[in-house]
Amino acid sequence: MRRGIRGSTATALVAGLALAATACGGGDSGSGGDSGGELSGTVTFWDTSNDAEKATYRKLAEGFQQEHPKVHVKYVNVPFGDANAKFKNAAGGNSGAPDVMRTEVAWVADFANLGYLAPLDDTPALDKTDDYLPQAVGSTKFKGKTYAAPQVIDTLGLFYNKKLLKDAGVEVPKTFDELAKAAKKIKAKTGATALYLRGDDPYWFLPYLYGEGGDMVNARDKVVEIDDGAGVRAFKTIKGLVDSKAAVTDATDGQENQLKALKDGTVAMAVDGPWDIEGARAGKAFKDKKNLGVAPVPGGSTAQGSPQGGWNLSVYAGSKNLQASYAFVKYMSSAKVQQQTNEKLSLLPTRKSVYEVPAVKSNEMVQFFKPAVDGAVQRPWIAEGNSLFEPVKVQMNKVLTGAASPEQAAKATGDAYRKLLKDYK
Repeated sequence: MRRGIRGSTATALVAGLALAATACGGGDSGSGGDSGGELSGTVTFWDTSNDAEKATYRKLAEGFQQEHPKVHVKYVNVPFGDANAKFKNAAGGNSGAPDVMRTEVAWVADFANLGYLAPLDDTPALDKTDDYLPQAVGSTKFKGKTYAAPQVIDTLGLFYNKKLLKDAGVEVPKTFDELAKAAKKIKAKTGATALYLRGDDPYWFLPYLYGEGGDMVNARDKVVEIDDGAGVRAFKTIKGLVDSKAAVTDATDGQENQLKALKDGTVAMAVDGPWDIEGARAGKAFKDKKNLGVAPVPGGSTAQGSPQGGWNLSVYAGSKNLQASYAFVKYMSSAKVQQQTNEKLSLLPTRKSVYEVPAVKSNEMVQFFKPAVDGAVQRPWIAEGNSLFEPVKVQMNKVLTGAASPEQAAKATGDAYRKLLKDYK
């Protein structure tokens, strides 16, 4: 999953507009559907994959046309950072929304709550559902209905330059404290900074929070947790890494800057996900692809944890070509396509059966990331889940620039959550 501001919180349009969109239809799919048992018309697909992935996704999406020659797939790559707001504006305004969208896992409940997504239960979109990883299914559900098909699952890991760590004579750190202690040696021996820290994206704050035994909220008991002691310690950790020069960071463009630093060898390590494997390997530091190592994200003072992420496929409730859209989702989330995605991009499938394929099973990144995914922390799959990131982003910036103390940042984030979640303590 990528990268801009992952928890983008563009203002949602009122739900009443969603109901109008559902009733009136939308998009530019044209007529079609199931005519005489044969699918036809246009399916507009918004793909949110990154630059290293989009050519593969386009080819896979257009492959649907070989199975259904009377259907035209209109492929549109939408930058991740723009996709959430762009879809809400199109769906709420009943103009220009796609038939199918590659939705980040935190968006599904939000979009469904607004009425923008079609329920997929008892439709052809959901095929062989017992084959899905149980943890991948959680983000597709909202109020007892299914609004997406799982396509890719992921989590964060520690990418590291094997040569730089070897030259510095240090082991891969298991905790952020170990990383901080190794940083001076890495700098002295190699000239590289130990870590690139994503200070611009609140999703990357979660390993620090989980590492202190904390969480954003307890959705079951409806309790805000981010402003407790664990939240304070998490803010202290990121501040300490940057202040000690164990890490470098940027307030903006962290995705691009982190990947460039890793590729150029100016940093020895970066917390990243499988979506950047191919991008990292394209850099001069990894001309020998075996030089890229991946390890668990370092732990904090009490625990180790990384958030579960991934991508789903959702159908717009106002689509004029629902039957073809359902079939497209079934195709794009099929075991066949997931295997091809893994072989081309090393992304992790959401189907259990794909992990039994020898080529997938032997994939080095699958061998690391699958156990990591199995142990990943599920986020609260609530309608407001995506909106929980913006207060963290604001306070991360304040802490890293010295405008707020960790204690002030944790309290301000908790206060913002209670305004957002009216019935939470």
